[in-house]
Amino acid sequence: TMITSHTALPRYLQLLTRQAAIESNFLKQLEDHLNAEVSSGTVTNIDEGVAWLSYTYLYIRMLKNPLCYGLNFEAREMDPQLEAARYDKIKAAAKRLDEQRMLRYDPRSGNLAATDLGRTASHFYIRSASIETFNRMNMGASAMSDDDALNILCHASEFENVKVRPEELPEMDKVKKECPLEVKSPVEEAAGKVSVLLQAYVSQVRVTGFTLVSDTNYAAQNGARVSRALFEIALRKGLCTLATTFSRISRSIDRRVWWWETPLRQLADVMKFPDSVIRNLEDRHATVDALLDMDAREVGQLVHHERMGDKVLEGARTLPRLQIETEIQPVTRQILRVTIKITAAFKWSRRVHGTVEPFWIWVGDSDNEHIYHSENFMLHEKQRNETHTLAFTIPIFEPLPPQYFVHVLSDRWVGMDEVHAVSFKHLILPDQHPPHTDLLDLTPLPLSALQNPRFEALYQGRFTHFNPVQTQLFHTLYHTNRNVLAGAPTGSGKTLIAELSILRMLNNRAERDGGSRHLEPKAVYIAPLKALARERVKDWRKRFGEGLGLCVLELTGDVTPDMAALRRADIIITTPEKWDGVTRSWQKREYVRAVRVVIIDEIHLLGEDRGPVLEVIVSRMRYISAQTDQECRLVGLSTALANAHDLADWLGIDPRPGRGMYNFRPSVRPVSMEVHIRGFPGKHYCPRMATMNKPTYSAIMEHSPVNPALVFVASRRQTRLTALDLISYCAAADNPKQFLHMPEEEVETLALTLRDQALKHTLLYGVAIHHAGLNDHDRSTVEELFVSGRIQVLVCTATLAWGVNFPARLVVVKGTEFFDGKSGRYVDFPITDVLQMMGRAGRPQFDDKGISCVFVEQSKKNFYKKFLYEPFPVESSLKDVLHNHMNAEVAGGTIKNKQDAVEYLTWTYFFRRLLVNPAYYHLHESSTDGVQKYLLALIDTTMDDLENAGCVEIEDDFHIVATTIGHIASYYYLDYRSVQLIRDALLAGDGSLPELVQVLADTQEFDELPVRHNEELLNEQLANELPWPVDMYALDSPHTKAALLLQAHFVHAPMPISDYINDTKSVLDQSLRILNAMVDIAADEGLLGSALDLMRLSQMIVQAAMPEDSDLMQLPGVDEQAAAAAQRRGVSNLAGVLAGGAKGAQSAFGGLVAPKHMSKLCSVVDQLPVMSVTGVVEGTAAERKMPPTVEADEDYTLRVSIRRTNAARGGRSAKLYTPHFHKPKDLGWWLALGAEDGELLALKRIGTLQNNSYSTNLTFAAPLEHGATKLALWLVADAVRGLDKRQDIPVLVVPARNGGEGGE
Repeated sequence: TMITSHTALPRYLQLLTRQAAIESNFLKQLEDHLNAEVSSGTVTNIDEGVAWLSYTYLYIRMLKNPLCYGLNFEAREMDPQLEAARYDKIKAAAKRLDEQRMLRYDPRSGNLAATDLGRTASHFYIRSASIETFNRMNMGASAMSDDDALNILCHASEFENVKVRPEELPEMDKVKKECPLEVKSPVEEAAGKVSVLLQAYVSQVRVTGFTLVSDTNYAAQNGARVSRALFEIALRKGLCTLATTFSRISRSIDRRVWWWETPLRQLADVMKFPDSVIRNLEDRHATVDALLDMDAREVGQLVHHERMGDKVLEGARTLPRLQIETEIQPVTRQILRVTIKITAAFKWSRRVHGTVEPFWIWVGDSDNEHIYHSENFMLHEKQRNETHTLAFTIPIFEPLPPQYFVHVLSDRWVGMDEVHAVSFKHLILPDQHPPHTDLLDLTPLPLSALQNPRFEALYQGRFTHFNPVQTQLFHTLYHTNRNVLAGAPTGSGKTLIAELSILRMLNNRAERDGGSRHLEPKAVYIAPLKALARERVKDWRKRFGEGLGLCVLELTGDVTPDMAALRRADIIITTPEKWDGVTRSWQKREYVRAVRVVIIDEIHLLGEDRGPVLEVIVSRMRYISAQTDQECRLVGLSTALANAHDLADWLGIDPRPGRGMYNFRPSVRPVSMEVHIRGFPGKHYCPRMATMNKPTYSAIMEHSPVNPALVFVASRRQTRLTALDLISYCAAADNPKQFLHMPEEEVETLALTLRDQALKHTLLYGVAIHHAGLNDHDRSTVEELFVSGRIQVLVCTATLAWGVNFPARLVVVKGTEFFDGKSGRYVDFPITDVLQMMGRAGRPQFDDKGISCVFVEQSKKNFYKKFLYEPFPVESSLKDVLHNHMNAEVAGGTIKNKQDAVEYLTWTYFFRRLLVNPAYYHLHESSTDGVQKYLLALIDTTMDDLENAGCVEIEDDFHIVATTIGHIASYYYLDYRSVQLIRDALLAGDGSLPELVQVLADTQEFDELPVRHNEELLNEQLANELPWPVDMYALDSPHTKAALLLQAHFVHAPMPISDYINDTKSVLDQSLRILNAMVDIAADEGLLGSALDLMRLSQMIVQAAMPEDSDLMQLPGVDEQAAAAAQRRGVSNLAGVLAGGAKGAQSAFGGLVAPKHMSKLCSVVDQLPVMSVTGVVEGTAAERKMPPTVEADEDYTLRVSIRRTNAARGGRSAKLYTPHFHKPKDLGWWLALGAEDGELLALKRIGTLQNNSYSTNLTFAAPLEHGATKLALWLVADAVRGLDKRQDIPVLVVPARNGGEGGE
């Protein structure tokens, strides 16, 4: 039933009988929606905008009823798809948005690019009409009062639905008198009414009119959103005061509290403060700082309410505040590195704060009213007690301003804003950097300049002449023994520079011609990554091995050759950490002293995380050279450097031209490069990476539609996600297989051989992925296909930039941050890494031009623009990790006292930079005396820390002696804090296996295991499925994750995501080394039980087994059922199977194991040894009697004989069968001697037994307790369960004779 007037009746009858079609109103807001699509990356040009419009209801109605949308039927007939009309409408909208600076529209190319203003409008749902209003009202003016700011907010078109009604005006005038801020517009206008209503809402003034109540709620809802948008706009424009003003307004609307009122008003409801208390606080202008300085009684007196003193004080402590410490370090004269350390200075309450408390932190300059850097900082409840670090770079200008200001604003709480001044009073700026080396216009030298047919033959067919850079360095490299530093861009032939220095060494060797073979001079090549070392080994074995008959050896974490091989080697290719570990005992290692050339590739990495290791080994090689009086040539290769003179000085190079220091400009690339830098918005990493996928595809299509393209991403997960997105864009294109340049049948056959599921899928479209987690077959297949040009796009992790030398016309650096597991946040790649990735574009032998596109987070765009071509100076980071290197030098005998330690520091690059840029290292007085005091203080604190950790002992506050623990840390390359933690845990704990696994996982070595975003949820899921408990409150800790991955490895639990498989490999990589150290520490403390458990843990890690699992399950094809069935046949353990040999194994497992596994099982049984161990106590008193008599606490020698009792058929070099361990493994052994009371008396590590028998001696102190006792001699395998042997040795302990000799 419808009730209406007579006059309106015909209209409604007509609507019911003749229904009109619903028309689209989309055109009214076309600009807003187009802006949203451009901001999200869906529409990047006019063509895509036109296609997007075809999906709307507007388009359907335009086709049906063109007249309604300003078109005629003729236009429709001439253009049935209305393409021209759609173009007109999209172009007109793009033009208007461009005028409002909401996007950038290029009419020539039709490209549309989002701007900060457009993104902010899209994010906060602000209409383009509002943005036009804000622009018109001169929002860029920095000096703007609070009244003006509120007036701008009230003019937003979001409030256009607020109508001014005449009957409301009397009440409006009354409410206006209550407004604390001036109402700049008349209340008869919508803006004036909104201003009054917002102020009334914040001041909690009650309005009575029904329509006014409704309008107030509407204004408050929109006001908070629009003011938040205005805050972001001001922040993006760098307007310091305006950003603060709009932030205050938005929080005041949210909290209904003005910023001049006491912040405790926000807690009044939660903490039940009476109004009188709040009024008294405001009347006395009591700040939060003042309250925190009082005690409860004083606060009670202040508010005239004695009993409320405690509550008010608790409220003041609950208000969120951050305590910050700011450090500034000049990088160059124009760039300042700022490090802010943040700690929470309030009491967390879940009821008040929830689980996260957001803050804004920005650095501004009060003179210019400009924000140089801003960051949204989220403080999570579980991290409230930690210290958080923000590090970033900002510009400085000369003359220096007196100070910059760090603003800290709570994002939710009103009145909790703080400003900290950062003074430049003691800032010493570094000197300007000297100019680069000019590339001389020389005639390229021919190959014949080598004057050695054998050497010339190495390069025949590759090139005929050296390139300009090599020509300029040729004389110094090939005809002198001077140290050389060559700084040149990627792709300028630096590998050949290294090879020339090796050829020079071979010439010297030939001239000397004599001496024993193993003492021949050697060359060491130090590569920053294992991938690069592997590549160099492959290349040089072919060139030097086959071409010159030299022995080229790899020495990395994956490959450790024996001592004899190292003595035979001519060229050793290694990584910094490995060479550091080897040279720590240089006095005992003859082959280290025989090194005559050390080539350090990518020496500019000195300033990065692994830089201190490079610094230590170069300093040590120079020190060895000085000690042994043998010349050792250093050749440093790097990209163009800003401060090459400091590096040259440290390497002992004469800085005069042509004497060994060559530092060319970044522009001397053999192939010119075009660089495009593009900024992307978004605080959150993963969504931002997703928005880069379409631009990556567009860049490939625009710059390299048929040539090879490399896409660098930060993580293994990103390789997968990016490749899958790229093939989805291919699938939507006309030719889905456009990146595949080989027959489809061939690629399908190849894909079947691959292990990685994502790679199997993407390879079919000509897109491959490459990262360290791929197995060797997958990796080599991908490399071969890409190099041969059969697939066009390779998505890879940043490590590939340092490793394999792949040609590509286009390089896309998709994001310049990576997840740092240690700090639990995304941090920037070092600038050197970005340059290295870009350097892969345009290879000399393939392209005339290279193109690189660098996709960065919006705020970092200007930084990259500046520094991609102006090299960053290399600073030392040795100071931060000095402890471990000092400990190693003390253990190695180089440092015997504090004077030696100071002298040692003077050999380092850190010392050179300390003198040049003292402010960077917090040295405030750069006089000789000041430097001496600084170094002594540094040594004192470092040595005190090492002494507290038990690694060294300091005598007379001067002499320094290494302890056993210190030697263990140095030998196993462990952090000094790890050995302290292990020792304390072994002494304090109960020694159970779950506890030992947790101790292993808690070491510093797992600090950098990544716990990615939301992985704590996966860890919780994993923890619930695993047998041993972990700390459920620390699921986001890398140590908890390491413990979970180890447990999951033992029980073969399925991993929640593929990243965990790669993470497990990196955990296993470290575990055995740390376990060996743990065994040694347990031995040092005499803990037999713990030492044996740790040895068994080593077996569990290699075999992926739990202690209760049958040791038969280590054999091929034997699962739980087969092991149980074999036990019913009378074969209960591995020793039983080995005793029967292959025949016994066939009868034990016949019918239980699949035939395909049987032959493998028999060969494994033949390969595994059955050992026997016997021990005899030597010594005058001991040998004459049975049982031998020993004197309490005297030293004796136990002669141990080990023999293999079954015949070895596997061949001497056969590796163990370890299907669950990711690396080939040899079988090693421990010998342990223990007393009946559980004390470990002696321990010896035995490597792989080369022969069937082995003898050794163990020295031990006889037990203290008198009487007959048994010593237990254990032989424990390090990688197979069930091979261990124990022999009991009865002895009679008698009291020691006074002054008598106990034994040998």
